[in-house]
Amino acid sequence: MLQSQSQSPSSSLPTLYTYFRSSCSARVRIACHLKGIELSYIHTNLLQGEQHSSEYRTTNPCATVPTLVIPADLPHNNTSIPIVIRQSVAILEFLEEYPAYAHTPKLLPDDPVARAEVRELVNIICEDVQPASNQYILKMVDALNGDKGNWAKQVISRGFGAYEELLKSYSGKFSFGDKVSMADVCMAPAVDAALRWGVDMDAFPLTRRVYETVRVLEPFLKGDWRHQDDTLEEFRTL
Repeated sequence: MLQSQSQSPSSSLPTLYTYFRSSCSARVRIACHLKGIELSYIHTNLLQGEQHSSEYRTTNPCATVPTLVIPADLPHNNTSIPIVIRQSVAILEFLEEYPAYAHTPKLLPDDPVARAEVRELVNIICEDVQPASNQYILKMVDALNGDKGNWAKQVISRGFGAYEELLKSYSGKFSFGDKVSMADVCMAPAVDAALRWGVDMDAFPLTRRVYETVRVLEPFLKGDWRHQDDTLEEFRTL
């Protein structure tokens, strides 16, 4: 059974199905904290298989988190039914474009070339780095008698190697210039996961520097895996 919301359920709040250690969920949590978007959470325990329940698969046939549900009564929802978005990057793009959130800080630049460059960084994290730590993928590596720890480290390191090369041209204080962007929102949870797998992030000094800069910002702290209502007690940080 899916766990109850960490906030009082409200038809006027967007609901996020989330798991504390899901880096994909962390992207959305961090972005919403940056934008000041209040959420109601439904905790979905991936290790207990709650994402495979018929209840959840009705909402998200991918059986993954996060899933964002926008209530029917949210301003500018002209559909008269809830809006359901089932992939983290699609959710991040939605938060950038939906009229109800037009007043919130933007995570993509206005210039189309700069937007594409930020999206390059986002895609490296979401396509080349994060899948290596996906529970389903790791189970497949196990089933093939592979060394999942070594495999994950190699794949993650390869992806961060590409990210590091682009930061040589793109970075300032943050991954892209001197303003927090969608790239940072995706990068920080991926570094958290990489460190858990024993990846030597000192091999990527620009990435490590940006990570150390953003990880202490309040929206990143509030959204990271150590500070969620469903975080296991032994991992919790105040």
